[in-house]
Amino acid sequence: MAEKTTYFVLKEKAVPEVLLKVVEAKKLLDTGRCESVQDATEAVGISRSSFYKYKDDIFPFHEDTKGKTINMVIQLEDEPGLLSACLDKIAHSHVNILTIHQSIPVGGFATLTLSVDVLEDSGDFSELVNSIEAIQGIHYVKILARE
Repeated sequence: MAEKTTYFVLKEKAVPEVLLKVVEAKKLLDTGRCESVQDATEAVGISRSSFYKYKDDIFPFHEDTKGKTINMVIQLEDEPGLLSACLDKIAHSHVNILTIHQSIPVGGFATLTLSVDVLEDSGDFSELVNSIEAIQGIHYVKILARE
């Protein structure tokens, strides 16, 4: 019986340092700045066994989002123009909005639920999330699923 794989989306600050170093080592190898796993692991300060243990299980979120559908939720204050500001960021990142729903504001807050298709010419999806989170009046952006 095959083992079920479960995926998690975490912010960088929640990821253990060893996993971030594995990503760094992979980047060194992919860009050709290091020619061997030994060189890459020495450069980032991890063991080769740690690299091999985690190399297939960790990758930056943006690397694997092209051609995927992302479901996300954004909590925003009930302020004129805030939804428009979010949609402007999304439009500039060249993702395709598949579904959009904004709840009726309750207690001064509304919830925006989006499904977006990340196209080949879309920008870095993590940059989009960061730019939306930076808008005054946005409380959080959460990635619910990636298909």
